[in-house]
Order: sequence, then structure tokens, then C-alpha cells
Amino acid sequence: MTRRWSIAGQLFALQVLVVTLLVASATAGAVLLARRDARTAAIAKVTGVAEAIARSPAVADALRSADPVAVLQPYAESTRRATGTDFVVVMAPDRTRYTHPTPALIGQRFAGSVAGALAGGTVVEEYRGSLGDSWRTVVPVRAADGTVIGLVAVGITTEAINRTLLRQLPTVAAATGVALLLAAAGSWLLSRRLRRQTHGLGPAEMTRMYEYYDAVLHSVREGLVVVDRDGAVALINDEGRRLLGLAGDAPAEGRADRLDLPPEAAELIRSRRPTLDEPVLAGDRVLVASQRETRFEGRTLGTVLTLRDHTELRELTGELDSVRGLTQALQAQAHEAANRLHTVLTMVELGRTEEAIRLATGELAAAQQLTDRVVAAVDEPALAALLLGKSAQAGERGVELVVDEQSRVDGEPLPSRDLLTVVGNLVDNALEAVAGTEPPRRVRVLVRQDDTELLVRVSDTGPGLTPDQATAAFRRGWSTKPGPGRGIGLSLVRQVAERYGGSYAIASGGDAGGAVLTVRLPVHS
Repeated sequence: MTRRWSIAGQLFALQVLVVTLLVASATAGAVLLARRDARTAAIAKVTGVAEAIARSPAVADALRSADPVAVLQPYAESTRRATGTDFVVVMAPDRTRYTHPTPALIGQRFAGSVAGALAGGTVVEEYRGSLGDSWRTVVPVRAADGTVIGLVAVGITTEAINRTLLRQLPTVAAATGVALLLAAAGSWLLSRRLRRQTHGLGPAEMTRMYEYYDAVLHSVREGLVVVDRDGAVALINDEGRRLLGLAGDAPAEGRADRLDLPPEAAELIRSRRPTLDEPVLAGDRVLVASQRETRFEGRTLGTVLTLRDHTELRELTGELDSVRGLTQALQAQAHEAANRLHTVLTMVELGRTEEAIRLATGELAAAQQLTDRVVAAVDEPALAALLLGKSAQAGERGVELVVDEQSRVDGEPLPSRDLLTVVGNLVDNALEAVAGTEPPRRVRVLVRQDDTELLVRVSDTGPGLTPDQATAAFRRGWSTKPGPGRGIGLSLVRQVAERYGGSYAIASGGDAGGAVLTVRLPVHS
């Protein structure tokens, strides 16, 4: 397949053509100017010589002598040779020549215009005479009383003027050649630089590449943030704008701290540190960010940050964990129920019916009491289901989850998603805090709504937090337990609270130990 010219090659050819035309035009102009200057210089020269001869007293005396030719011919020829002119003709007012470079023409009539000179003026003209085309000047010779007693014609042939011009052509040609070489060298250097920058691609290839890359950038399901070597954001694709919460008309180029980016994403971009699958909060989303340095031919071009929406995956994972926890709790309860059923049957067989009834109804009453309390206090069905599920999960872990009697939620004070985010993460954090501690292991939950705010308070009997730990607890990535994927729950709680203009705090549990986490969210009726 025939390879088409690259952009650099086309630009080089165009530049050479343009420069050649410009230099050729400039050379032609220079030649024309030199020709004009040579002609002007020749006219000035012959005019000066003619006037000098006409003013000479010896010439006037010779014109009044008996034999003007004998005196004037030697004088005219010596003057012609000395001045470099082609002819010096002294004549009578009736055009009769007294001098001429060709002696045979002496005594014949002068060919050319003399009327202006006879009138006392100066005649300058180009005329074809006995020596060919020439530029000549004719001036009068005056007697003491001003009478015109003769004429002087001095001229230079056009051929002589052209010879003078030809002697200048090598200089002009040399200057033209140097100009062409410099221009060609500059064009070649520019073409070479452009070829490196465009990698030798042609216009069609670059257009096709741009169309493909643009289509790929704006159609991939991952967000892309391209940062140049100076740390400025150069490109954010459509998915990146959506994930980072940038409006359609919001600027997406420039320094990260000058763009309306989520704080954690802006900090990651500014740091330029390599990372893999790092959780990043962006609004109400949890993003998985990967950042790496980009290099080409040994040169660092910048960094590329890829973003994936982890929110839906975390929600599905959370639901799966809840279902798994409920399943395990149901399995444990089924196992315990089977044990109690066998016990009840054995007690009936032994004739201890009253004790069997008390044992069978006691556990049922406790479970029903919790269900009745939660359903009566919480009208929001999703929150009620969450609390009941967390209660079963806590029982499986050997933790007592208590729903405070003062809990009261009417209707749907907040969107279910945000409400479950706050309550679910606070309860999960408390359950993890008391896991592995000495009994009693207890978690107390209070969810109370009034006319102005929704109060969510979760306390536990765990080891509690130091003041420094309490300060950092709501920061993303911070956790008292090692392992990947931790430190997200409380940061999501903080994010919801800040979005609604609420507050969040951690306090000590006092004599009971543990920690008390309180979140207050405004409620607008």
C-alpha cells in the first residue's frame, strides 16, 4: 500500500514552494530595482558630463574658431574615455557634428531630439542612434551674452548599462542562494520537529485516530481523568464528569484545586501517587480509583486516573452480607428451635407440662416483644426491617441489640437510602466494636424524630475510642481493624450528615464504657 505524505512532509513541501516563490519574486524585484538604479545613475552621469563640457570656455572658443573639429575631437575623445561614456558629440546649432567616436560620422547631422536644448533647456531621452539604443543628454553651449552657439550630447548605450547590471547579478544570485538555503534549512528543522511531534502521521491518519480516540474516551464505562506533566487536568471524559458530579458546563481543565472536584479526588490527583483500586468518596458515591504514571519513549507525560462506580456493588455486597447474616441467624435459630422443641417434647413426656409451656412461650414472647416494639415505633418499613435484621445478626454474634423505647419515626423523614446508610453503618460499626470483648456485649439504638430533626444515637459496650481516634473516626480509610475495604462506613455517615446540613459526633460511654455515636439530621416538613 502506498504510504501517503505525512503532515510534516506536506508542510515541508509547501514551505519550500512558498519560500521559493517569495525568493524568486524578491530576486526579480531586486533585478528590476538594480536596472532602474543603473539607468538613473547613467542618466545622472551623462547629464553631469554634458553640462561640464558645455560650461567649458575652451569649448565655446573652439566653436567660434575656424576649425572646430581639430580642437574639439581630441578633447571629446579624451573626455569620453576618462568618464566611461560611449559618446561625446559636440555640434553646431544646425545639428552638424564636430566630434564623434566614429570619425566618419563627423560633419553629418546628429540623430535625436535637440529642440529643448536649442530653447535653452536639457533633453534626456532613450534613442536609437548610430551606436544603437542609448540614454543621452543634450545641453546647450552658450556665449557670454547667453546666445546658444552649439550643443553637447553625451550618452551611454543600453548595452553598456546592461553590462553594468550583469556585473551585479552574481551578488544578487549569491544572496538569493543563501536565502534559499537558510529558508530550506529552517523549513527542514521545523518539519523534523513536527514529524517528531506527529510521529510521522498523515492528516487522514490523525483524523481517524482522533475520531477513534474521542469515541473511545466518551463511550467507555470507566471515568478517565488525564493529567499532564505539570499537574493540570487535561481531559475528563463523560463518565468521569458523571462520577465526579461535574455539571455539563463546568470547566474540566486546569489545576485540580481550581476545579469543582470532590476533595478526595482532587487530593489524589494533586498527589500523583500510584494507587490501585483505592476507595474514593465523591458526593453520595463510593468510587474505586486507580492512578498510574504515563510514559512514552522514556518521557513522562503525566498521570491517568481511572474511576469506577463502586456504590452499586457495595450496596449489592451489603445486601448479600445482610442476607447471608440473616440466613446464618435463621440456621442458628432453627438449630436452637430444634433443641428447644426436643426439650419441650421430652418435658411433656415426663409429665412436666407447665414447665414445658413456660419454656416454649418464653422465647416466642421475647422475640415478639422486640418485633412489636420496632414495628410500633418505626413506621418506615425499610428501617424497621433493617433493625429486625440487625437484631437477628447481633444475636448470632452473641450481642444484645436493644432498640430504645423512646425510638419513634413517623413516615419517611429522609429518603430510605440515606436513612439506611446512617443507621446501618452506625449499627455495623457498633457490632464490630463489641465483637470479641468480654460480656455483657450490648448495642443500644435510638432513632427519634421530632418536628425539626431526626436523631440517631448508637452506643455500645466496646473498648471505646481515644480522643485522637474519635477525631479521626469519620475520616475515610480510618479503622481500628486492619484490612482492605475498611474505614468506609462512618465516612458515608459523615457524607450524608454534611449533605443535609446536619452534625455528627462521638462521645465516651461513661461508666458503661464503649462509645456513643450521635447523628442529627434536619427534617423539613
